[in-house]
Amino acid sequence: MSLSEKSIRYLEEHIPDLAEAAIIKAYWQALASGSSVLECRNGLLVEVHPDGTEKIIRKMKPPVKVAIGQRLEL
Repeated sequence: MSLSEKSIRYLEEHIPDLAEAAIIKAYWQALASGSSVLECRNGLLVEVHPDGTEKIIRKMKPPVKVAIGQRLEL
């Protein structure tokens, strides 16, 4: 069974929605399994624990803008 070009285009348009749903699911599964989760919020790296408590780990460096094809050396 092959998909039509229209079907493939329709499915591809929803990849961002599927990716967002997968990230949310993984976040909650990690907490439910007893693990903590790291997230960047308002320029801070925050560790979220399964009981809902949060610990600020550190301040994040500001994002670096790059042009397509640009290479950065660390």
